[in-house]
Amino acid sequence: MSTMARVALITLAALLSACANRPAPAPVVAQKPIFSKPDETSPMAADVLFRAFSLVGTPYRWGGNTPDSGFDCSGLIKYVYNDVAGISLPRTTREMIVMRAQSVGQDQLQTGDLLFFATGGGTQVSHAGIYVGEGRFVHAPATGGTVKLDSLNKAYWQKAYLNAKRVLPTEQHLAQLP
Repeated sequence: MSTMARVALITLAALLSACANRPAPAPVVAQKPIFSKPDETSPMAADVLFRAFSLVGTPYRWGGNTPDSGFDCSGLIKYVYNDVAGISLPRTTREMIVMRAQSVGQDQLQTGDLLFFATGGGTQVSHAGIYVGEGRFVHAPATGGTVKLDSLNKAYWQKAYLNAKRVLPTEQHLAQLP
């Protein structure tokens, strides 16, 4: 997926979320990006991206795992990957971060990778999101909030960042399937 197409998708998601009668998000201050060049998004990763974007604005609910009931961060991830890719993930962030999946560095993030954060400081995982490209991710952040698009360039997320995992098959793996 080209950079222009990603920018168009992110812009579309922002416009759609603005139509939900919520105040406009604070502008993101340009910082030096911590990411490499854009990846070529697989069709499955593109499906994850579109599904995650479609859930922006869904209310946060601790323990929630459906669009009707709302989502917490791990419920959102589990729902998206099962709904779009048929991939069954663990239910909690603690289970997700230790699952057998390829760990990837921040400079190698691709659309569809899972991001893990220690929002309380230290190294204990407490939050997760879905990387959608261009230094952005979709997540269900907190009680009283909604599923939203956010930037990894924000100092808060940079400080809390722990790890990323790739759970979607890569193009190389897909080519080997019968």
